[in-house]
Amino acid sequence: MEEFLMKPKIDFAFKEIMEDETARKGFLAAVLGLKPEDIKSAKIQNTNLRKIHAGDKQGILDVNILLNDNTEINIEIQLTESKVWPDRSLFYLSKKYVSQLKEGDPYTIFKRCVAINILDFKLFKDQEEYYSCFHIREDKRNILFTDKMEFHIIELPKLPKEIKEGSSELLLWSKFIGSEKKEDFEMLAEMNEGIRSAYQRLQVISQNDEKRIEYEARMKAIHDFNQGMYEAEERGAERGRKEGHKEGLREGRQEGHKEGLREGRQEERKENIRSMLKYLPIEQVAKIMNTTAAEVEDILNS
Repeated sequence: MEEFLMKPKIDFAFKEIMEDETARKGFLAAVLGLKPEDIKSAKIQNTNLRKIHAGDKQGILDVNILLNDNTEINIEIQLTESKVWPDRSLFYLSKKYVSQLKEGDPYTIFKRCVAINILDFKLFKDQEEYYSCFHIREDKRNILFTDKMEFHIIELPKLPKEIKEGSSELLLWSKFIGSEKKEDFEMLAEMNEGIRSAYQRLQVISQNDEKRIEYEARMKAIHDFNQGMYEAEERGAERGRKEGHKEGLREGRQEGHKEGLREGRQEERKENIRSMLKYLPIEQVAKIMNTTAAEVEDILNS
């Protein structure tokens, strides 16, 4: 019987892997372009299943790390496509940044805040590179405004199929996170000490009955969310078709088709708002969709 191994890209499994110090330092070094020995400390802070509102069943499981006592890092994995991902990522990193300041504190207390987003979808569809790093810079002269906020984006679907000799540590780690087969894990573990430690941790947690139950519960939550999104899209399309047909019988095929499209778009808009509410607060969804918070609340409760 084939050995069961969790998928590292499932956020629960990734969180457990990051409990291993060697793996944690190796991954951070690869993403941030550091040597593992340059990382003096990488302390895991609170790791929570964050929910945006009471109806959010999937939640967001992220890993928060304090690096060398001067950099706060937030790591998130997102498996399903999100059209508002940049807004969401900026919102949560900004929230982490401002939460550092207490009443009476000087602005000099701010630590650097870094977001590492591991995405199982293509965020920048017109770009081929799997890795992107963003800072706040001046447009023409490329002057760095501040180094206190930065975003690292890894798009797993863009990874090359084959590993070539001399591949970067970041590529090796990205391939490990996106892998599902034992032979791939073993090959990558031979190429990198941090990945070797991560693979050992993956083997241990995969054989732990309690952790496997938690992992499967998390998988079910993700599957249910994806299925709900698919069914919502189907319902929106079907309602549009039905309304278009009814209107077509009354006012003619052309007008019915137009009305059907309008109804379909309205339903699609509602489903998009419900989708955003999985990740963003009501006020930000209202701003993005150019509507009122009251309308967003009505859609949430409908």
